Amino acid sequence: MATEPARKGPKLTTATVLRTERLTPHMIRVVLGGPGLAGFPAGEFTDHYVKLLFLQPGVDYPEPFDMAVIRAELPREQWPTTRTYTVRSWDADTGELALDFVYHGDQGLAGPWAAAARPGDELRFMGPGGGYAPDAEADWHLLAGDESALPAIAASLERIPDGAPARVFIEVEGPAEEQDLKTPGDAEIVWLHRDGGRVGEALARAVRELEFPAGRVHAFVHGEAGFVKELRRHLRVERGLPLAQLSISGYWRLGRDEDGWQSSKREWNAQVEAEEAAALPS
Repeated sequence: MATEPARKGPKLTTATVLRTERLTPHMIRVVLGGPGLAGFPAGEFTDHYVKLLFLQPGVDYPEPFDMAVIRAELPREQWPTTRTYTVRSWDADTGELALDFVYHGDQGLAGPWAAAARPGDELRFMGPGGGYAPDAEADWHLLAGDESALPAIAASLERIPDGAPARVFIEVEGPAEEQDLKTPGDAEIVWLHRDGGRVGEALARAVRELEFPAGRVHAFVHGEAGFVKELRRHLRVERGLPLAQLSISGYWRLGRDEDGWQSSKREWNAQVEAEEAAALPS
């Protein structure tokens, strides 16, 4: 009896590094191009993300490269490692895709790769996913996050409607990590510096202390899962915002790499939702 062929996995893109740029001491931009990006379906959302695939050294992968075949035929320890990154920008006219990487020396996987990337290097990834863009009908916008959310916040600011009010809080390690962000909106951008303090502490405090402008807000709050949980409860329970006006989730969790976070994220979110439901008025 013939063996049924493995089902094809998500669409894979192979792109080529065109150039890199050190934006700040801890942020590196990698610009990708090449024929593999023809027709890349990004642009609808400002929080588009891709799943980067880092191949395990010494493993011979089947060609054509297909994640479904790899998962069916190779042991798990030989599967490529995935890391999720926001699309900072996609220019369909030039065919250039920009990804921004937080870099902390030799720590992690994607940051060191970005630091070592050179023109001509190849990068495979799946996606894009995404689901948020600033609502043109909102009276004002709230954007809050740490370095991991900075690319999406920057992309979102560029899509804020002309003159629309926005309150923006971005937490970074220190002044050297600030970036020059552009927007057609009427944005008040506040940079918060940890200076070695707890991640998200200054950010959560700033949002809690904000005097909300009148009207309907559309909010984007992302970053480390601990402060995101705190701010979700604040916005949902104390401010009374419906979920329809929020894009809010943990991009990462302190003390976990992405593999550990992704494996526990569903359980974490279920707990957050249960606690929130218990606190909301019935």
